[in-house]
Amino acid sequence: MNEEALSNPQKSKVAVVIVAAGRGERAGQGDGPKQYRKIGGRAVIWHTLKAFLDHPRIGTVAVAIHADDAELFSAAAGEHADRVITVIGGATRQESTRLALLALRDSGAESVLIHDGVRPFIGADVIDRTISGIDEKHGSLPSLPVSDTLKKETSDRTVAETVSRAGLHSAQTPQGFPFEPIVAAHQRAFEAGRSDFTDDSAIAEWADIPVRLVLGSPDNIKLTWAKDIAMADQRLSGQTPSFPDVRTGNGYDVHSFEAGDHVWLCGVKIPHSKKLSGHSDADVGLHALTDALLATCGAGDIGTHFPPSDPQWKGAASRQFVEHAAKIVRARGGRIANADITLICEAPRVGPHREAMTAELSDMLRIAPERVSIKATTNEKLGFVGREEGIAAIATASVVYPGELPE
Repeated sequence: MNEEALSNPQKSKVAVVIVAAGRGERAGQGDGPKQYRKIGGRAVIWHTLKAFLDHPRIGTVAVAIHADDAELFSAAAGEHADRVITVIGGATRQESTRLALLALRDSGAESVLIHDGVRPFIGADVIDRTISGIDEKHGSLPSLPVSDTLKKETSDRTVAETVSRAGLHSAQTPQGFPFEPIVAAHQRAFEAGRSDFTDDSAIAEWADIPVRLVLGSPDNIKLTWAKDIAMADQRLSGQTPSFPDVRTGNGYDVHSFEAGDHVWLCGVKIPHSKKLSGHSDADVGLHALTDALLATCGAGDIGTHFPPSDPQWKGAASRQFVEHAAKIVRARGGRIANADITLICEAPRVGPHREAMTAELSDMLRIAPERVSIKATTNEKLGFVGREEGIAAIATASVVYPGELPE
């Protein structure tokens, strides 16, 4: 244990546990445990340590390592090795975390972040959001809404049922907690012989510590398989093209009014004296965005994938069109940078619903709310929009694809 790591009383009251005692069998053993594989010329654990040690709100950092890895860790951590406490971990991640927490008892920490050593791309923004979600009674968990359709299997590996993804999130780390309550929870679980918790928020739930969800990041991936490490190395090895392949797609849609009592706009149901007529639920904003996303990779338009002549799409939620287009983009390696929608209508008023619309689009596209823009304008009483015969929408999507621009 490095006593110097505990000696600065001016440091933040936020401590960190980094769990790095695993063997990483799923990534293969050719080059040792995955936390010591090199990406961008440095070990994975070096990048993870740097993210926290460079953060101004972080104090003492404890790293749980395998009993056989003291020299390996010291070499991999490099200049960071003397700035952290090293703890010999246990047989499970849960036990390694408990031992590291106990080693922080004299650090003066009021809260603690617990992080996987093989998540090297943790950003300062996620660290900030996680810390801000912690108070004396609540933990904090960075997560992303589940976007894939979920299936439950039978014993013969056929589909038993489709599981609703509503309200489901994929958990990331660091998971943050008030220090003493999470230490006590880990100790209670140890004394009760419970070693089956899959993460620290599960222990907190068992111990009646409420945990708030905060926005995670698609970049904050856990390096699990050999291909994950190879992709991380490519990302950090200076192989980024000089001219990144940034593409912009545009979409336009319009729907007329008919008798009704509501409209769907950008995924939000809004009471109105009329409804929009057309394909599916006639959400003109989402239809325009679907075309904009598909345009970034030359994948046709909404009618290509969801023909209006097909009766199965009558009254369907347009959310599924956007999610389908986003899935196509990601399958081709694209990362959605932002989405911008302008709604053109005399009524209804969009302003009161903008926050809800932004939340819906953030969820559909799996991007942060600040990457979503929703605007509204009138047509100054001109044309069919001005006569309140319908609503139009213009959408723009920016997507970054792997590779580089052709010469």
